[in-house]
Amino acid sequence: MQLGLVGLPQSGKTTLFQLLTEARGNGAYGARIEKAVVRVPDRRVDFLARLYQPRKTTYAQLEVIDIPGLVPGSEKEASVFLQSVRDTDALVHVVRAFADDNVPHLEGSIDPLRDLEFIEYELLLADLDLVEKRIDRIKQGKKRNEAELNWLQRVKKMLEEETPISNITFSSEEQAWLRTYQFLTAKPILVALNLDEASFQDGIYPHKQEILDYVGRRGIPLVLISAKLESEIAELEGEERELFMRDMGISEPGIVRLAQAAYRLLGLISFFTVGEDEVKAWTIVQGTPARKAAGKIHSDIERGFIRAEVVKYEDLEACGTMARVREKGLFRLEGKDYLVQDGDIIHFRFNV
Repeated sequence: MQLGLVGLPQSGKTTLFQLLTEARGNGAYGARIEKAVVRVPDRRVDFLARLYQPRKTTYAQLEVIDIPGLVPGSEKEASVFLQSVRDTDALVHVVRAFADDNVPHLEGSIDPLRDLEFIEYELLLADLDLVEKRIDRIKQGKKRNEAELNWLQRVKKMLEEETPISNITFSSEEQAWLRTYQFLTAKPILVALNLDEASFQDGIYPHKQEILDYVGRRGIPLVLISAKLESEIAELEGEERELFMRDMGISEPGIVRLAQAAYRLLGLISFFTVGEDEVKAWTIVQGTPARKAAGKIHSDIERGFIRAEVVKYEDLEACGTMARVREKGLFRLEGKDYLVQDGDIIHFRFNV
């Protein structure tokens, strides 16, 4: 699954992309599209690695795309932007809420609510254009699907009222039609509000209540982050980093919270396999049955699935050892239809 970073130029989007990918460099306005595989930090993997001391430790991963900033009034760049968004599964909208005289805003002022609404409006217009063209094709066709036509006209009305597709309720039949379109406002979206250090610490920023109301109405997750502060943290290591974060009152880097929130946004969870050879986080979609999850490791395990030996991560962390988990009766055997839960530690039994 692909996660797209979107935003206006000079929003700090590329800086966050570089931090997520553990790269360094200066983001450039008008830069080409960049893609990278991002490691999703997970304290549970850290704990399991300390416990088992494996030869290899593997974290969950995401493919992230840094989509060039959308420039107001540029049709050519808008076309590239919209097509890039269409190719993603979910979006992180990086919105600028920091002031910096050395990094001027294209609009000449800092207004995160305005910038937030601008990107959404462009996505709404693209969806509206798609709907209008489809309505015209159906009307001109020899065999009209009246049910779909009525549905599209309803969608058109909602889009004209600036309601994103994600906030419209659809029947099961309408959901089937929906899957045949690539609506941009149907994509899961997360807002990353990029603050300066002072605003990040005191929680006060421009249009705070309006932004909270905006994301609240739409059910959009909001992550507060300071790209400048994160860049400073990334330059430090070990004890020096811990001391700096403690002085700033930060329990964990914001880039960690952002990566984890993006992972959840895609509807993904992790289960773990453990041992001396490797501790590994496996990525699956929430609601995946045990047998299918086994196929993530190897098709032979899925084909010859017998049972899944399951321990909850929280139980192992509390007990300290797998032996203690067994003593307390917290070890379970599950069948092929068991829905794997986030944090399950699983050993699959199979026979081929």
